[in-house]
Amino acid sequence: MPLPKKQPKSYKSALFWLAAGIIIIILWSLLQSSGVAREEINFSVFLDSVEQNKVSEVTISGSKIEGKYTDGSAFKTIAPSQYNDLVKILRDHKVSIEVKDTTRSPWFSYLFTWLPIIILILFWVFFMRQMQAGGNKALSFGKSRAKMFSGLQKKVTFKDVAGVDEAKEELQEIIEFLKNPKKFQRLGGRIPKGVLLVGAPGTGKTLLARAVAGEANVPFFSISGSDFVEMFVGVGASRVRDLFEQGKKHAPCLIFIDEIDAVGRQRGAGLGGGHDEREQTLNQLLVEMDGFDSNEGIILIAATNRPDILDSALLRPGRFDRRIVVNMPDVKGREEILRVHTRQIPLSKDVDLKILARSTPGFSGADLANLVNEAALLAARRGQNKVTMKDFEDSKDKVLMGVERKSMIISEEEKKCTAYHEAGHALVAALLPEADPIHKVTIIPRGLALGVTQQLPLDDRYTYSQDYLEAQLAVLMAGRIAENLFLNKTTTGAANDFEKATEIARKMVCQYGMSDLGPLTFGERDDLIFLGRDLAMHKNFSERTAQLIDEEVKKIVLRNYNRAKNLIEENREKLQAIAETLLEREVLSSEEIERLIQGKPLKSSPRKKRRTSRKSAPPGKAKARPSTKKSSLKTKKAIPEGSLS
Repeated sequence: MPLPKKQPKSYKSALFWLAAGIIIIILWSLLQSSGVAREEINFSVFLDSVEQNKVSEVTISGSKIEGKYTDGSAFKTIAPSQYNDLVKILRDHKVSIEVKDTTRSPWFSYLFTWLPIIILILFWVFFMRQMQAGGNKALSFGKSRAKMFSGLQKKVTFKDVAGVDEAKEELQEIIEFLKNPKKFQRLGGRIPKGVLLVGAPGTGKTLLARAVAGEANVPFFSISGSDFVEMFVGVGASRVRDLFEQGKKHAPCLIFIDEIDAVGRQRGAGLGGGHDEREQTLNQLLVEMDGFDSNEGIILIAATNRPDILDSALLRPGRFDRRIVVNMPDVKGREEILRVHTRQIPLSKDVDLKILARSTPGFSGADLANLVNEAALLAARRGQNKVTMKDFEDSKDKVLMGVERKSMIISEEEKKCTAYHEAGHALVAALLPEADPIHKVTIIPRGLALGVTQQLPLDDRYTYSQDYLEAQLAVLMAGRIAENLFLNKTTTGAANDFEKATEIARKMVCQYGMSDLGPLTFGERDDLIFLGRDLAMHKNFSERTAQLIDEEVKKIVLRNYNRAKNLIEENREKLQAIAETLLEREVLSSEEIERLIQGKPLKSSPRKKRRTSRKSAPPGKAKARPSTKKSSLKTKKAIPEGSLS
């Protein structure tokens, strides 16, 4: 889209200099009027002072007289207009006389007379020009803030979008209609008026919309849902009308509203009731999408990650006819996304994107783009000419577990406790076939954690079996068990493990029907529309049932606690070998843990050890090993997120 011509700025410059001149004149007049503080006296007192030789000098300006006494103090007075002997009296008493001309040029008087009127006229002209200029100028807050992109700008096509093949197929029909509408209209069909893209943050909803505009080669208007509503009443509805007016002028075109839940929430849920400005904006949007006036050639695409809070009238056929779910990419999709983002990055020969895709389950497109960027920045910091697989692995560890806290000094006792804690997680995870395989174990502090045991599934998981969930419970319990058995101590390091274990067990009982209470669910979720979060759960069961639920949760957790304890007691030597090797190397890979369990020696040389404090941590000051944000337990609102720690 060609850049708009710049408005001539001559009138702005003239206005600036005129205002500056007026300010200078006003300041000058104020300075002139101000001066030495003078005592105002009667004319008779002035004459008496002259006769007593107390006056040293005077300045006469018409009838105004200003002067100084012999002691240096100043005075002023007014002489009668018919008093003709004043000069003679002053000369007789040897008073210095200065006379100033009182006549001023007429333009000066005219300027101060007409100055307020001139200022008002200039202000009115400036205000009218701002109104005519449109955009975000004065009184134009009712205009749409949508940005228009056209073919002259850099295009985004479907080649730049990967990992969402099903969504691209759905949108291909929209593109064909925009290119050749008669093909669909000849049999009486009509194209969908609106397409709603639904998906988690970072899955590529906005990128898909831009790709549709690039493929169809039509004007593309982009606006955020929050840009409609302002503090002024009626502004949102006005902007909706103006947006569709612009769309009609450039039809056929695409209008993309990002985060439409900001303006499309369920009506009646706002603080203002029916008079809420957001509701008026939504009403106007409903009318424009499917009202009396037809908007032929305009296709509305919107994106949201909260479709559950949108108004039902907005989602009905005739407005948003189609809902396209943009899912998280699978292994194949992640590999395609990595190839897209590494096109312009020089890669070393050892980089295998297939392995990288398999080791990043649960990553969205935005996460993968960030991973590639972090790897490129890390390679640049290391002074390399190409990005290696080690750069990707180190960047992945940074994203998953946090940044290494190399400067942190911990005691030998606390480091040993962390090593046995993480060794317990690693051993049980490796021995249980239902658990996710171990990817890496470290006792290097990262982020908020003193140590991390990272598990990565071999394949993407969409459902979870009871065996898998109970295996995860056993792995979570193993850290505390290892501390008790080998160090005979209990620390706060397992607090986060217990929190996640309790949540998994409670969901097994209350949501999944995986307990002796039978295939039942307990508790009704309360979707708070205005707040946009599931913050409450209604209790639809008795106190007796609540007691039974608590007993079942405890039974499931303790069953897997004992299961993990038995495994550790049967393999004490293996856990001790893992812990001692962790103290020596600080990081162990899955292959190294497998060799230690099998009793085989390790091949690689140990890492350089970090500094540790010789003093033990004071009692009660043991640091918890909280989870980090990525998880081996990836699910759709099923299992709490967080790495084992």
